[in-house]
Amino acid sequence: MRVLAALSGGVDSAVAAARCVEAGYDVVGVHMALSRNRAQSRSGSRGCCSIEDASDARRAADVLGIPFYVWDLSEEFEALVIEDFLAEYRAGRTPNPCIRCNERVKFDVLLERAMTLGFDAVATGHYARISGGAASGKPGDTSQLELRRAVDTVKDQSYVLAVSGRQALSRAIFPLGDVENKAAVRAEAARRGLPVASKPDSYDICFVADGDTRGFLQRNLGVQEGQMVDPEGNVLGTHQGYYGFTIGQRKGLGLDHPAADGRPRYVLETRPATNQVVVGPAQLLSRTTVSATDLITLVDDADWEHVSLQLRAHGRAVPAQVKLDTQAATLEAQLQEPVRGIAAGQSLVVYDGERVLAQATVA
Repeated sequence: MRVLAALSGGVDSAVAAARCVEAGYDVVGVHMALSRNRAQSRSGSRGCCSIEDASDARRAADVLGIPFYVWDLSEEFEALVIEDFLAEYRAGRTPNPCIRCNERVKFDVLLERAMTLGFDAVATGHYARISGGAASGKPGDTSQLELRRAVDTVKDQSYVLAVSGRQALSRAIFPLGDVENKAAVRAEAARRGLPVASKPDSYDICFVADGDTRGFLQRNLGVQEGQMVDPEGNVLGTHQGYYGFTIGQRKGLGLDHPAADGRPRYVLETRPATNQVVVGPAQLLSRTTVSATDLITLVDDADWEHVSLQLRAHGRAVPAQVKLDTQAATLEAQLQEPVRGIAAGQSLVVYDGERVLAQATVA
């Protein structure tokens, strides 16, 4: 089986590629250059698209003895991830750019090019388990496909992979799904002589390398002074743009006087039409019902009355009952316990234990 291994320049993708080589696949490595700034360098452990990453990916491929190429996907990344990120915040929603990147670049674009070039499957260093499809030697076959949480639940990335859908996942291989923890991956990389064994993890939004998301939004969307109000509409202060706030945010509100009861205030809502940010007490953040759109199902049948929902990449799954409308691609969920800070635009993933059942976008 011909496998295209995505080499990010980190330890996870290098070990994943090594395992594919060891499994006897015909492996070719490719690094996706996503930044338009060719001179961009890493700052600490932030970001994942630096010039150092491309060099590290090439060195890993050399150690593995596999062909290596760099694909310039910066235009696709700009259009499909960064512009989407800005458009979502402009609309008052809270997007997850890593999910968009996985869906539209790391799978859609990568897989499309891989299939055009005659590859059977793509392999990445994501932490998740998959059975059926390429993992069972039958790329493209979705009949027995299952996506499950990784053995290492701390690193599990099934939440961000669910959006890819069955067809794409049927041609994906995740060799790290069964590893015990990240320490085991680093130890394996060291044993294999991979130069990235001790390389720090990347984190935060890769195209906001300094970690200042609000500053990035202001530079791209402009400063728009507006009102900060309480739920009754009383003006409490001003802000520099509704898009700089997320549901559930407590710090950085810029208010110079406390609430009458002395309790902290949280962002409850952003209103793009009026450029207002609504703040109030914590109890108003809690929700027990969720509506979602753009439904993607990964199974043909399930007991939707006894499932759990995960609403953040590293959030805890909560028990719920779910009703689907597959024709309208919508989902309605009743949570068995309140969840705070649910925001429109976030990804919602439905689980049955470790098995992924569906994904949708919170409306």
